[in-house]
Amino acid sequence: MNSRLSNATIAELPGAIAIPRYDRDAVTPGIVHLGVGAFHRAHQAAYVDACLADGEADWGIVGVSLRSPDTRDALAPQDGLYTLAVRDSAGEKLQVVGSILSLLVAPEDPGAVLAALTDPRTRIVTLTITEKAYLRAADGSLDGSHPDIVHDLANPGSPKTAHGFLAEALARRRAAGAPPFTVLCCDNLPANGATLHRLLIEFAMLLDARGSAGDRPLAGYVADEVAFPSSMVDRIVPATTDADRTRIAGELGLEDAWPVMTEPFRQWVIEDRFPAGRPAWEKFGVTMVEDVGPFEDMKLRLLNGAHSGIAYLGLLSGHATVDRAFADPAIRQFVDWLWAEAIPTLPQDAGLDPIPYTAELAARFSNTALAHRTAQIANDGSQKLPQRIVASALTRLEAGLLPEHLSLVVAAWIAACAARGGSLPLGHFTDPLDAALTALLGQELPANETVTEVFELAGFAKDHAKRQTLIELVAVHLVHLRREGPVLAFAALGIDSR
Repeated sequence: MNSRLSNATIAELPGAIAIPRYDRDAVTPGIVHLGVGAFHRAHQAAYVDACLADGEADWGIVGVSLRSPDTRDALAPQDGLYTLAVRDSAGEKLQVVGSILSLLVAPEDPGAVLAALTDPRTRIVTLTITEKAYLRAADGSLDGSHPDIVHDLANPGSPKTAHGFLAEALARRRAAGAPPFTVLCCDNLPANGATLHRLLIEFAMLLDARGSAGDRPLAGYVADEVAFPSSMVDRIVPATTDADRTRIAGELGLEDAWPVMTEPFRQWVIEDRFPAGRPAWEKFGVTMVEDVGPFEDMKLRLLNGAHSGIAYLGLLSGHATVDRAFADPAIRQFVDWLWAEAIPTLPQDAGLDPIPYTAELAARFSNTALAHRTAQIANDGSQKLPQRIVASALTRLEAGLLPEHLSLVVAAWIAACAARGGSLPLGHFTDPLDAALTALLGQELPANETVTEVFELAGFAKDHAKRQTLIELVAVHLVHLRREGPVLAFAALGIDSR
């Protein structure tokens, strides 16, 4: 099979495969997306595709990779087209998405990225760059000593980071008299819009201090003139395998270098603050709200928190995918009890309905068609656990309640990190703190010392009054995991895993 999916070949697809119901040549860019990975293509790009089909032709997407050219190399020969495969136990539905008009690779041509960001037609900039790319210090502030931040401050015209690109583009738009774009963060950060707003103000203050402020400090402009609505996104998107590519090619009768696998469920909740306009996302299931916080808390603590628990305990129990781990009776019971601990930490007056939500999560975790790898979820634990697990645990401790199951997730992360190169393959999953974690865990210190040092390294619960109590709870679990793995850790919680 030599033919490739593209504008020229899309008419050859079988009739059962959905294709863009609009003239792609008539679409103009209105959104620049930073971090054009699989999640974006399964989520935001699919929502925008529906808006384009509804006649909103001025919201096409310019996709930007901040690091790797892989996505561009795969999709550019396909004119940005790709297949979205929606899979569950009933089967698979294929849709070709056409909302990505062009793809840029920032390290190759930062000027082209800045040109897209400063284009007056660009009214929204969205981001899915993962938690670690926000370059925060242990206290949550911008890490001004990070080499990429240092580079961007010295070279604002050729930035490397999202902060550098956003700041320079906003400065250029202001100088040209163009209104600012709206910045829409779609990553799993607490209060993600407000968090990114604060970080960008801090970055702009560092720029201003270097004498590049002009007549008016950029930090003040970012603080007062640029909208940063928060959002909550949800859709499970496992990594695409070669087997997926082969299967999809057989269905299409054409090659697709990078199709995307996903589940039927999707959710997007957005604070409705878009001074420069936005697509009518609400027509296609997006929930527009005043405050996304309660929805974000429920998703982070119930879905993402459970995912982390399944990932680390699943890896330690020999389960390669979420569905297999969740089918393990001990892990299944553990997740139920984890949810029972986390639910009382959610806002009680926000109209949330966590019981049916967790029932739906259980069905999603059981989806055998996705093959969502536990190692994929395990990545970047030091960046993810604070909002997924640690925040809930501290809330329980403040209320005089023990976070016994929540604290096991932290211990399981430490144990899984230590297991790499032993019971788990070396490099099986990664973390921004890997060099320091490997050095620390290689000392094989007593459990309490290990956990204390890990908390220091990752900045968990920094300066919190209940920090030492949480450390002690995690250390007890780590002792059990070191002795007999999850079997003893589960037994200590009253869960029979034999």
